[in-house]
Amino acid sequence: MHIQIINSRPSSDGAGVKLQRVHGFRDNSLDPFLMLDEINSDNPDDYIAGFPPHPHRGLETLTYIRAGGFEHQDHMGNQGKIREGEAQWMSAGKGVIHSEKPLLGQNALHGFQLWINLPAANKMQPAAWKDIPLSELPWQKLQTNNADSSNGSHASVKVIAGSLQLQSQTYSGPLQTTAPTRVADLQLPANQNVTLDAVSEENLLIFVYQGELIIQGQSVGKRQMAKISDAGTLQLSATENTGMLILSGQPLKEPVAHHGPFVMNTAEEIQQAMADYQAGVLTD
Repeated sequence: MHIQIINSRPSSDGAGVKLQRVHGFRDNSLDPFLMLDEINSDNPDDYIAGFPPHPHRGLETLTYIRAGGFEHQDHMGNQGKIREGEAQWMSAGKGVIHSEKPLLGQNALHGFQLWINLPAANKMQPAAWKDIPLSELPWQKLQTNNADSSNGSHASVKVIAGSLQLQSQTYSGPLQTTAPTRVADLQLPANQNVTLDAVSEENLLIFVYQGELIIQGQSVGKRQMAKISDAGTLQLSATENTGMLILSGQPLKEPVAHHGPFVMNTAEEIQQAMADYQAGVLTD
């Protein structure tokens, strides 16, 4: 087992939205994941302008909201709103043009957008989109290894995609991404720990968005990501109330060519995507 700590970095995107970013475009080190962005602010000036209409090709996005809300519109006529605890999936395939804007009247926004690579065989498939409502994304309580619920706090997990093995039990979510992945939000009270049975041939990523996590004796702080290779069975321990995203997926092991909103396999395919967009035929 090898644990690598990756620091997120402040960045901005869209119409000046402030965020924290972790990406692996240069060396495809997060395969099949490409990038994770976190928006977390109680100042609307940091995010209210959102992401005006823009294109994508060759990837999928998974957006998950913990506070506030987001609205999606695209060239296919889709329009949807997601709020606290809900998620949204979009497969750009051969091409999509969409916008994403925070819902008005919110005093804070906390959410994540995950970019997932599409296999080469699926990069030119038709675009698709759907919202995943709260009714399909319940919090599920976990019995921790040293449970003490006298203070009313419980460990809980929300599985969005795929399934996870926690405490020798399987927890499943409603979404299956094209490149199969596992995506979950795990909340662990202070001084509690749980066992995660990871799939050893998958890349396992754990991003801590609150508190501090100890993984097999290795500390992972707020806004840090742990990349874990050959994970097997892990003990996850919280030194304080801790929240984390757990991401796991089988590496595609395909070449990655990236330019802005386009992710393909070759530079020639990127050039074609740019030409298609400029000619107005990206989504045809």
